[in-house]
Order: sequence, then structure tokens, then C-alpha cells
Amino acid sequence: MGPANVHPGQGTMNRRFFFHNAMLELLWVHDPVEAQNMRTRPTHLWERWQGRHGDASPFGICLRPRQAETATLPFPAWAYEPTYLPAPLVIHMGENSPVIAEPLLFYLAFGQRPDTGGLHYPMTHAIGLREITALRIQGLQQAPMSPALKATGQSGVMAWSAGLQHHVEIGFDGETQGKVIDLRPALPLSFYW
Repeated sequence: MGPANVHPGQGTMNRRFFFHNAMLELLWVHDPVEAQNMRTRPTHLWERWQGRHGDASPFGICLRPRQAETATLPFPAWAYEPTYLPAPLVIHMGENSPVIAEPLLFYLAFGQRPDTGGLHYPMTHAIGLREITALRIQGLQQAPMSPALKATGQSGVMAWSAGLQHHVEIGFDGETQGKVIDLRPALPLSFYW
């Protein structure tokens, strides 16, 4: 597990788990006032947090360039400039941010793989997991997908399906061992490896 972060001005904090090609972040609201301020409000983080046990998707998907020189946004987005991020860096938030039934999408043009970023993140896991190789998200939304979510699914990053509950399955290392850990009901999350 990596160090926790507090996001000043956004009202959120996290715990992070690093793998060679990606990171799993558990994020929660710790300051409702900051989460509802004028700068943060368009992200709809507060509405998602309040509705996390209902219709709101409790998931977010952060993408980064596959190569450092790639600058094309993978979905329709708008620029979010949180106070904790130094200019000129921005977070490109998916235009689906008001659609709280869908996962929140965001893109970090400055993002890098954890194993190549120059920082030394803890990537050794007791059960030997190395890389995230599949992401399957289930949500309650029955309406057509937003263009942002559709673009993310078409990119091959994740698979989306409508279901009776919010749930995410994360596959590791090609899921060759045939093992599963289901963290429900504590978290709507299952690991496959």
C-alpha cells in the first residue's frame, strides 16, 4: 500500500495501491465544505459521495497516455484545475461527470506508469500481483452510455455492463491462476488473478 494523500481544496483523501502498470485508489470525502466549493462542484464528487450507496457510481477511471508524447484525449473532457495541482497541470474530467450513474472519468496527460515514473512506489504484494490486465465495471444505469463512457469502452481500457448493483472486477496478470477474492459487502470490488 502506498502513502495516503489529502487533496486540499477538493475535500478528498485516499489510499493507493500500486501495481507495475496502474494504481488502485480508494478515495473518500473528508471535508464536505471543500467537496462542494465552486471549483470542485463541476466534478460532482459530492453528489457521488452522497449517493454511493444508491444510484451513484462509486467508481472512477483515470487514464494516462500510453506513451509520453501522446496528447490526444481519450474521451470528451473539460479542464479541471484543483488548487493542489501546480499550474499548468490540469485534470481532464470526462464530460460525463454530471452523469453520476456512470463511473467518473478523468485523464492525466502528465501521468506515467508507476514502474517508470522515477518514483519508487511499493509494488510488491503478498499474493504476487503485478499488473492490472482487465477492468470490468457493472453499474445500475440502463440508459444509453454517455459519449465519454462509450469512448473509454471502445478503447479497450474497460468493459461496462448494466446490472443490479455497482461492482468492479479487476483482473491481474491475465487471470491465469483462476483465483478470486470478492470484497463484497465491504467494498463493491473483486480481484481475479
